[in-house]
This record gives sequence, C-alpha cells and structure tokens, in this order.
Amino acid sequence: MAVNYIPVSTLRPVAGVRLSTAAAGIRYKDRDDLLLVEIAEGSSVAGVFTQNRFCAAPVLLCRDFLKKQSPRFLVVNSGNANAGTGEKGLTNAKAVCGSLAELTGVSLEQVLPFSTGVIGEQLPVEPFTKAFTGALRSLDEDNWLSAAKAIMTTDTMPKAISSQLMIGDKQVTLTGIAKGAGMIEPNMATMLAYVATDAEISQNLLQSMLKQAVDLSFNSITVDGDTSTNDALILIATGKAGISIDEDQVAVFQQALNELCQHLAQSIIRDAEGATKFVTLSVQSAPDLETAQAIAFTVARSPLVKTALFASDPNWGRILAAIGRSPVKYLDISKLSLWLGDTQLIGAGQPVATYTEQAGQSEMENEEITIRIDLNDGDAKSTVWTSDLSHDYVTINAEYRS
Repeated sequence: MAVNYIPVSTLRPVAGVRLSTAAAGIRYKDRDDLLLVEIAEGSSVAGVFTQNRFCAAPVLLCRDFLKKQSPRFLVVNSGNANAGTGEKGLTNAKAVCGSLAELTGVSLEQVLPFSTGVIGEQLPVEPFTKAFTGALRSLDEDNWLSAAKAIMTTDTMPKAISSQLMIGDKQVTLTGIAKGAGMIEPNMATMLAYVATDAEISQNLLQSMLKQAVDLSFNSITVDGDTSTNDALILIATGKAGISIDEDQVAVFQQALNELCQHLAQSIIRDAEGATKFVTLSVQSAPDLETAQAIAFTVARSPLVKTALFASDPNWGRILAAIGRSPVKYLDISKLSLWLGDTQLIGAGQPVATYTEQAGQSEMENEEITIRIDLNDGDAKSTVWTSDLSHDYVTINAEYRS
C-alpha cells in the first residue's frame, strides 16, 4: 500500500482532450492495458524523454514525430515496453501508428506511441488494431481516471491530480496522470506521464515551462537509481479556455504546473515498489546546485541508508558515509550539520552531545522522514524524494516476469 497516498476519485476534464481505454490483451488479461488520447487540432504539445541510450522504439519515434507535425493522437500500452527490440520494434511501433492514422485520417507522424512494461519482448501489433475501432467510439473528456489505471504496471494505485486557477477573468484547468513504481530515477521525466491544460501556450514556451517543472519534480525523485528505457512526459495545451499565456502570466501558470508535477512525482515515491517510508532529502546552503544535487542523490540512492530506513534503524553513520563519498569537487565537513527530522546529529562536522539513540529511533519510526543536510557554504539547495528498500521490493522485481 502506498505511503500516505489517497487516490483522487474524480478528475476534471480538459476541453480539447478526449480519452478512452481498452482491454487489448497485449500482456495483461481482464484489465485495460491500452490508452488512446485524442488531441484537438491546433493544440501545442511539448515532451521530454529518457536519456537512456537503449531507449525504446516508441521513444525514438516520438522524438522524431514531434519535430515534424503537431500530434493528434497518443497511443499508450502497458505490459510490453518495446525496448531492446531492434528494427523489428521500430517496425511494429510504426505499424501501430499507421493503423490508427488510417482509421482517423491523420498522418502517421501525428500519432505518438508510448509503451511501458517488460523490456526485450517484441510488441504484438494485432491487439492494437483490433481494439482501435472500439476505443475510438468511446473517446470522452471524462476518462482521465480510467486512463491512469490503464497505464499501470507494478503500481498499486493510479496517480492523478487536477487543479484550476484564475488567469485574468478566465478559469484554467490542468489535469495530469502518471505511472511508475520501480526502475525510477528519471533523467528527464517519469516512466510515463501525461498532463493537459486548456490554456493557449506557444510550443516553445510550453517546452520551456515543462523543463522547469520536470527539474523540480520528476528529475528530483529516485526509487532505485535505475533510469528506464521508456521514460516520457507529454504536456498538452489545447487553448480551449480562451486565455493565452504570455510573459505576464507565465509565473502564475508555471507555479501551478510545478505543483501538479511535484504531486505526481511524489505519488510515484509514495507508491514505490515495496515502500514503507516516504523520505525527503534536503541539502541546503551548498556552494552550487551541482554539489547540492550530488549529495542529495548519493544519500537517496544508498542501499545501506535505504535498508536502515526500512528497518527504522537510526544508523546515521550510513548517511554520513554517503555524504562523504558524494562525487563533489569540494566539501568542507567542518561546516556541515545534519538532522534526522527535528533531531540534530551533527553540528559543524562534530557529533552533537545532546543526541540520544531514543530520539533517533523516534524519528526513524515515522512513515515520512526528512533528512536535512546543511553545508553552511553557500546559497544553493536541492530537494530529492526517495523511498526505503524493503523485502517486498526484491520480491516484486524478482518475480516481475513470472
């Protein structure tokens, strides 16, 4: 069960986006595993994708297609990643896009494919072609929650959120969904995420805003240090709200987008495979952002730190050791302070005399834990969210293909 995460029961529709799901039988039986998204003509679409060099066939196509035409459809499947599948994988992904393009009258490049699931297995095309006709008939603006469920793999619950804000005299809606629970250290986004708004935003501005939101959310989480071959995040702006975001409104909209993406990213950590703890790594007063991020991620990735968190063991020496081996150019440990929740462990590089094992134990027994590292050596800061490493994580991944 996800750590302190309550799934939403309703999501707000976004004018200009219709969705449908289907049980295509691509891998799973008796559940929806195919998502179809229709995007209104004239919408702006931005995307970020994995930097894994073995990126999946659909990622290769999406990167290429986004440079050519404005997308009209997204096709998403769960259960099969179509990664590590070579030229045949690309051929199959194109065949899926071509099948939908023929049914809808759009060009091949206006269909973006996305896949998540097992790596190294060829993607069957026939289940898609059989399911498309029914999926097209059931397209609806209110199908966001069903969409969030259809893209799940090892997730225990759908991850989704809606928000609204006033810009001038117009109400603007944002709705987003995401999936991911393991193989999580996105180097751009998450395993799969889709966010839409009814505001009008130029493509260049949309891409810029997406990058900022991603850096503060999906690029600030880690479950196991593994970057997926299939990571993709798409942001859609349909313009149906009758308000255009220009330089005067960017800050307000950016804040709303940042918060929505952070909620989705944090929900992935709360639902991480086998997670029992939600952990915030906060590095403050660093000489530069790179140093802050390097220290935060080194601690967050450490198997020894993560297993101590699972055991509720206040073995803070593991945290100290991880900080010390962080790949940074310079670190003055004589200035460093370290807190576990509200309990200080280290001050000016020295153990704090008032610390007690009982106080540390009390902090570690919480389901939500903050580890704060103050370098007292500058103004830069970084926050990373992670989970513990439990027996269930090993079991889930050992039995993933069973």
